[in-house]
Amino acid sequence: MITWRRLDEQDFPLLQQWLEQPHVARWWNHQTSLEAVARDFGGIAKGEEPGENLLVFLDSRPLGLVQRSLLADYPEYQAKLEAIVAVPEGAITIDYLIGDPQQVGQGIGTAMIRSIIERTWEELPAATCVLVPVSAANRASWRALEKAGLRRVAEGDLEPDNPIDDRTHYLYQVDRATQPD
Repeated sequence: MITWRRLDEQDFPLLQQWLEQPHVARWWNHQTSLEAVARDFGGIAKGEEPGENLLVFLDSRPLGLVQRSLLADYPEYQAKLEAIVAVPEGAITIDYLIGDPQQVGQGIGTAMIRSIIERTWEELPAATCVLVPVSAANRASWRALEKAGLRRVAEGDLEPDNPIDDRTHYLYQVDRATQPD
């Protein structure tokens, strides 16, 4: 069973370990000192920034992280997406990682994405869609989105998280009205 709670400061050492994992570091190009983790994730954990960082559990064991936010809360980022695709009012975006390397490649990412989207409709009634940009090079991530019911709606250039990647991103979307059961 997939569950989650808000990430808080006591979780930063675990998040640090995950960000150091090669399969995570490849796509989440973050500094991994505890100070850097606190800098990058502390504002949301303390309620000083919009959005949510959710610690995800599989059968009560820590599995990964989902970041969920209203795009309108990040107008500069929303404008970059709007240069590629129409961004409906009420659009939510997510980012995600599976921290435990033993859980990668087993379909758990798809289940995690599906679960967070289902709960988004329940928890955020004004949410109209979930719009997710993903590096075109990250095939595992965009395949998980497709398997979770999102459809590719656009392709365009965005700044990559990792400078070794080119700028090509796919944008995936699922609308509240079309979410598969």
